[in-house]
Amino acid sequence: MSFLGVETSLTGRRWVGPSLDLDRASEHIAQTTDLPPAVCQVLARRNVPAHEATGFLNPQLKELLPDPRKMKDMEIAAARFLEAVEKRQRIAIFADYDVDGGSSAALLMVYLQEVGQEATLYIPDRIDEGYGPNDAAMSGLARDHDLIICVDCGTLSHGPIAAAQGADVVVLDHHLGGETLPECVAVVNPNRQDEDGELGYFCAAGVVFLMLVETRRQAREKGLGTGPDLMALLDLVALATVADVAPLIGANRALVRQGLKVMARRQRIGLVALSDISRMDASPSTYHLGFLLGPRINAGGRIGKADLGARLLTTTNPHEAQALAERLDQLNTERRDIENAVRAAALEQAEERGFDAPLVWAAGEGWHPGVVGIVASRLKEATGRPAVVIGLDGDEGKGSGRSVSGIDLGAAIQRCAADGALLKGGGHKMAAGLTVARDKLDMAMARLSDLLEKQGAGDLGPSDLKLDGMLMPGAASVDLIEQIERAGPFGAGAPAPRYSFPDLAVRFAKRVGETHLKVSLTDGLGANIDAICFGAFDTPLGQRMLDHGGARFHVAGRLEVNTWGGRQTAQLRLEDAAEA
Repeated sequence: MSFLGVETSLTGRRWVGPSLDLDRASEHIAQTTDLPPAVCQVLARRNVPAHEATGFLNPQLKELLPDPRKMKDMEIAAARFLEAVEKRQRIAIFADYDVDGGSSAALLMVYLQEVGQEATLYIPDRIDEGYGPNDAAMSGLARDHDLIICVDCGTLSHGPIAAAQGADVVVLDHHLGGETLPECVAVVNPNRQDEDGELGYFCAAGVVFLMLVETRRQAREKGLGTGPDLMALLDLVALATVADVAPLIGANRALVRQGLKVMARRQRIGLVALSDISRMDASPSTYHLGFLLGPRINAGGRIGKADLGARLLTTTNPHEAQALAERLDQLNTERRDIENAVRAAALEQAEERGFDAPLVWAAGEGWHPGVVGIVASRLKEATGRPAVVIGLDGDEGKGSGRSVSGIDLGAAIQRCAADGALLKGGGHKMAAGLTVARDKLDMAMARLSDLLEKQGAGDLGPSDLKLDGMLMPGAASVDLIEQIERAGPFGAGAPAPRYSFPDLAVRFAKRVGETHLKVSLTDGLGANIDAICFGAFDTPLGQRMLDHGGARFHVAGRLEVNTWGGRQTAQLRLEDAAEA
């Protein structure tokens, strides 16, 4: 049964409220704990028993952080790293070009800086070298270094790691592993095939942090002291975890919660410079990490110089920090322009093929490799299906895919690569990359579509909008939002609660920029709520509410605190609406 009778909203979705069992669980928690009903609804959805509610709302890292030694090769990796530190050996860090790779590299480099040692940073160029280690780079690094640490990459790099003759190689990664591992000192990866997957939710920076925890333990056992303050590094772990869309479950909740506190101290000058240029005017939140800081750090790897983000995160020079932040902000603006052009072409092409196939895909000549992943996300969001977007250049195409909940895109792409349908490919459940021969493009996409159909992607209908409950404008206060936030942080794997507000009239509405809508709503009884809807004019929602003609609407979205001129108010991040 639809919630508030909304079978088809202005964005084409059916509204679904909490189940009867969820309502009962929420009521039980409320009766047992005296917590606000809105908080109890979140706890019930997260399957938190009433007796664990207090602990869940106050996650402690010391209680949630797993023993690093649960991961295979962890002790070996930490021992080799510690040996390199003790003997002042030459260390190189080979990192991926995204936020997770840059943050992972920064964790190691900052740690080494604090013990008076330096490392060589190598981040491959996305266009010239592609993802992961390559033979030339690894053999070159091996000539001048004793230890090469590959972060956020390397698990499938058998050949390039073999090319690193004369140097030891350690891999700290989280991407899906193959049947065999490269020959090296250690491959620490919770998504190796011989791991149980219990810690598979960590991003690479989380794996690196655990390695540093194990390094500290081994150093203490050897009487070498405790080393640098690892808790002060958690801002980097939080940034990577959110930006890489790792699920905010288990230890990740505590890592991000604590990392946001560290970031709020404004002690890492690179992040301070980037926060200021991004016009962050409130305490850091997962929104800021995912939508303001992350995209700017990613912009260097997407369309600029690959190492800009990692350099920003490690610099101790305020002037360099300011210059790097300004350059990344500029690159992010350029990235948006490129993305908009590719997105328009990709949507048109995918629509011609139809949005009802198990896989939605598009490929275009010269589409920039740095934006195909973002455009794939837009296609996925628009269609509710796994999506792949490919940029063609010469005889090959390089693409990126994004998936929907319940469909393992990474495994399907890896299978295609093993079958020869793709030249190479890999990733994880929700995101993956691929390289395909131009003359095999249609065949490869057909093969990938077949594999996804077997997982049920072809049966996906228009996505329902799941609601946690109903509120009236008068109940939406800053105090309520702060209490709900205690059940966070919210993000991938732990979505923020979404509420409906019934039967409201539009007091004021205006278009903001090209596609956004600013609107003020009232219940007619004196209570109002302001709302912002991003991308409203990409659907019928924006124009209908702008031309409301006095109509009343049920609206749905997530609550947030809006800070303006030093004043805080409750605001609705509007996601959907339906005529009442």
